Order: sequence, then C-alpha cells, then structure tokens
Amino acid sequence: MNKKNILITGGAGFIGSNLALKLVERGHNVTVLDRLSEQIHGPSPENSSPLYNSIKGKVNFIKGSVTGREDWRRALKDQQVVVHLAAETGTGQSMYEIERYTNENIGGTSLLLDILTNEKHKVEKVVVASSRAIYGEGKYIDENGVAVYPTARKESDMLKKDFEVKCETSGKVLKLAATDENSKIHPTSVYGITKQVQEQLIMTVCKTIGIASVAFRYQNVYGPGQSLTNPYTGILSIFSSLIKNNKSINIFEDGLESRDFVFIDDVVAATILGIEKEEANGEVFNVGTGVPTNVLTVVKNLIKCYNSEVDYHVSGNFRLGDIRHNYADLTKIESKLGFRPAVMFEEGIRRFANWVDTQEINTKDRYQESIDEMKSKGLYK
Repeated sequence: MNKKNILITGGAGFIGSNLALKLVERGHNVTVLDRLSEQIHGPSPENSSPLYNSIKGKVNFIKGSVTGREDWRRALKDQQVVVHLAAETGTGQSMYEIERYTNENIGGTSLLLDILTNEKHKVEKVVVASSRAIYGEGKYIDENGVAVYPTARKESDMLKKDFEVKCETSGKVLKLAATDENSKIHPTSVYGITKQVQEQLIMTVCKTIGIASVAFRYQNVYGPGQSLTNPYTGILSIFSSLIKNNKSINIFEDGLESRDFVFIDDVVAATILGIEKEEANGEVFNVGTGVPTNVLTVVKNLIKCYNSEVDYHVSGNFRLGDIRHNYADLTKIESKLGFRPAVMFEEGIRRFANWVDTQEINTKDRYQESIDEMKSKGLYK
C-alpha cells in the first residue's frame, strides 16, 4: 500500500497509540483525534499520560471529541483513511452511563458519516473497531449437535451459584464453540449494543457513498501500555493493580468464565492488514487468538509472574450483563487476510507482567469504587 494520510480517532488510547506508532514506522502520515479522557489518561494527561506521551511529536495531534462536528472537520482534512477507535468502553459501566455511551459511540459515528455523506472530503476507507460484545454469549452446541445462540443467563440461576449456559428448551448445559462472523448478533450490554450500531452504521452507509469499509470485532485486548488506573476495563490491569497493592482478589462467579485474550501487537497487525489490503474491503473480521482462557487461570498466572503470595477467593459474586464465555473463530481473517496471532497467552501475560513491573502503581482503590457504583445501581450481586 502506498503512503496514506490516516486519521485515528481515539489514537492516544491503548490500541490507537500502538497502531499510530506502527503506521508511522511504515511510512504513513498519521493524525490523531482524541479528547484525552481522564478515565483513561488521568487528571493531567498532557503531562502524565504514558499513552499520550508515546505519540507526542510523532503524529499530528488534535485534541477534540468525536461528538464535535468542527473537531471532525478539522481532523478529516486531507485524510484518505479513517480508523475509528474512539469509544466509551466497559460493559458494566455502560449499564448505567447509558447516555454517555450512546452519545459517544453512536452519536460520534453518526457525525462522521453525516460529514462523509454531505461534505467534500478525500476519505477512501473507514476501519471501525467493533467488539466481541456484539455476540453476547456467542455460539454454543446443544445435545443434538445444533448451533444455538443463548440469551443472557437467568439472575435466579446465578444467585444459586449456577453459572452455566443452558439450553432454553431442555435446560441442559450447552457446549461452548468458537464464535464465527455469521453468528447471531445479540449483545447483552449497552456497550455491546453501541458497538453493534457503530459497526452497522459504518458498513451500511460507507457502501452507499462509495467508501470502502472494514470492521474488526476485537476480543479482549491486553498488553504493555494499557491503563492500570481505569477500573472499568481490562481484568489483567485490575488484577495486577490489586496484586501490586497486596490486596486480595475477588474472582466473580466460579472462576471458570472465559475470554479470548489477544495481545496488542496482534491487534495492531490485524488492523494494519485491514487498512492496507483491498481484500478486507466490505468485510467484518474477528480478531483474537481462537483460544478461551478462564479467569482463574489468569489470576494464577499473574500471581506467579509477580512472585506474589496475595490471596484470591472465588466468591460467586456476579455482574448483570456479563457473559459466561466467548472466543473467536479465526477462519475468515486467516483465509482472507493471512492473519494468525503471533503471541499466545502464556507469552503475552509474561510480557505484560514484565512491563507492569516497571510502572508506578496507583494505591487509590478505584476498582472498589467501581464495584460500589454497580452495587448502588443493582447490577452487582
């Protein structure tokens, strides 16, 4: 791909900053639009945010919001590719910060498309960050070998410490399967709903106005550089902060709930394929490792990496809106774009922990504050 002018919204965030640096390395001209949210970057981001400082002076930085039309107009000037990453993230918080999540995620995307549809520009392609959250519980197999897509688990079952996903007709426990891109879209959180709408807006409108579009349904992204102070996303960061502060870890449910943890370098590599390859145009892709890892395994590995003796306990607590399992089927992205994850979980968590060891850890317990917020809304049991 020839050198392009590329705009990254949310480009000072975890994924965005890593992507920006790699695109600059590949010879592209990168502009970043980011409002430097305090939840991610802290109270004085221009001075103390490692993510922002990693791109400072290396990209054309515009401080602004995707909810501001004039900010979009400034950022879009002469851009050929837009990578739309800016979004409020966090399934739990989204269940009570509903207006903020919909304004930022859906409203910001709508503004982009309104400008691209009605004003002059040079944009040729839009790449949007979707999420595994749009699948809800994802894909399972019933006792007859048939693929099923169960709805949210019953609160009454989980209060009895029964966390398994069951067939809604037979009541039998379902077998987990890899979720492919043709799986049913039925998010169980406000965050998931906003990501679904973002993806659908981009893929529908861009097609009608002659702009190429690509959507990436990222699984749980982690790695060096992610925020260690944001209590609403990233269980590896949350658990690491607790371990470093010698605080006991409360493991929700029975600890066997699982996610597909994908390393930041692999997410960046997949996204660049979407930017540079025409084969990606008009397509949606899962990005993950294709391997589920349960939360108990995560905690044990982190404690080992930090040589810690901190206690952990499996409490049976749960959050309404959380899913039980989800992991990606990577057949499509491998066959169309040649993507294969290079960093599997054991290596990735070691590299993440080595980085955490070099960081100053905040002693303020913002995680407990987030739990207290959820309790007050009736979402934490």
